[in-house]
Amino acid sequence: MLGGGFGGLAFCHAIDTIRAEVILIDRQNHHLFQPLLYQVATAGLSVPDIAHPIRSIFRRKKGVDVRLDEALQVDVENKNIRLRDTGTLSYDYLVIGVGARTNYFGNDQWEAFAPGLKTLDDAALLRQRILFSFERAELTDDPEERARLMTVVVVGGGPTGVELAGAFTELSRFVLRRDFRRIDPAQTRIVLLEATDRILRQFSPGLAAKARKQLEKLGVEIQLNAKIRSIDETGVTLEDGSIPAANVVWGAGVRASRLCAPLPVEHDRAGRVKVAPDLSLPDHPEVFAIGDIVNLVDANGKPVPGVSPAAMQMGRHAAAIINRELRGKLNGRKPFRYVDKGSMATIGRSKAVADIRGLEFAGFPAWMAWLVVHLIFLVGFRNRVSVMISWMYNYFTYRGGARIITGLDRMFRLTNPKARPRSVVETKPGPLP
Repeated sequence: MLGGGFGGLAFCHAIDTIRAEVILIDRQNHHLFQPLLYQVATAGLSVPDIAHPIRSIFRRKKGVDVRLDEALQVDVENKNIRLRDTGTLSYDYLVIGVGARTNYFGNDQWEAFAPGLKTLDDAALLRQRILFSFERAELTDDPEERARLMTVVVVGGGPTGVELAGAFTELSRFVLRRDFRRIDPAQTRIVLLEATDRILRQFSPGLAAKARKQLEKLGVEIQLNAKIRSIDETGVTLEDGSIPAANVVWGAGVRASRLCAPLPVEHDRAGRVKVAPDLSLPDHPEVFAIGDIVNLVDANGKPVPGVSPAAMQMGRHAAAIINRELRGKLNGRKPFRYVDKGSMATIGRSKAVADIRGLEFAGFPAWMAWLVVHLIFLVGFRNRVSVMISWMYNYFTYRGGARIITGLDRMFRLTNPKARPRSVVETKPGPLP
């Protein structure tokens, strides 16, 4: 099993380890609850709240061998994997669930100025940059530079972009409002850029309109049909103007992991693998692909979205097929059918939109439903308790607790490349006592 995400965990929990030895390989030692990653980036939660060691998850599941390593190449003809640290590993069945990466649509040079949000390192770096910008704004006397430092641009009007825009707004207008003396964080400009004519296109037009209204009520500036020409250290240049900004966050799309590119199957424009109805690779029934890397129209005739519930269902489906074949039942495989239980997007405190099996609602009820669902799926009892306490504390006090900046020397060098290190203290020689 390649990947310890939602699909990988679901597969390892469902596989029959009495009949099979499972090797779970991930380049991180933890499972990351990505739906809450934006709250780490915006100082609402700390890193341990949304991550759990993979070894701890399977400590009581005999037959699951967890290995910290990275797959560099899959050789489906010879049934082996080349790993970064431990050489070549052979397999009888292979399940690939390595997830997606940020898609800059051919403009990878923008990554240095508009980081995405896929890992804990991404979240930590983004939080450092945002908080450091406020600190620099507090020190400058240049009004234009101060305005640039207090501008955040979020690219992409999907759930990630909407959640980030709402969280940045609450961070600046409520959490940080009493922390500074020379600046007013409430004056921070939050801009959400969307290339199409509305945000949250996976929701109905009515729900999308409600989400936009809630965002604008918070103070988010939404620009639709925004075509980006370039992104650099000064901000974002559009076809019809520019936005000076010290912080630009990319949430406009994803593409499959680089590991998928050499696989001998058809790929779509985002690099996702076009699999058979049972999730296996065409001509290679022993290899399955699950999660964000899959392009599939399921047995119900509906495209399977790249969301965590779909990945979990795929992992269980692949495990069921393998379990059946390990028991000697080789006559036919059932096609995968995705059960859509709904979609949600949170916008801020008491603000969200939800579509649960055709039932649409917004505002506080949707926000409460979002909280309950995310607590249920969060891995680890300690994580659930910690997140619940943090949410309750933040709700009643409006004071996010994870506002510590680390790596200040690195931040200083990024923003002042010609300056001497901050740790160097210049002194003049004085008389000996």
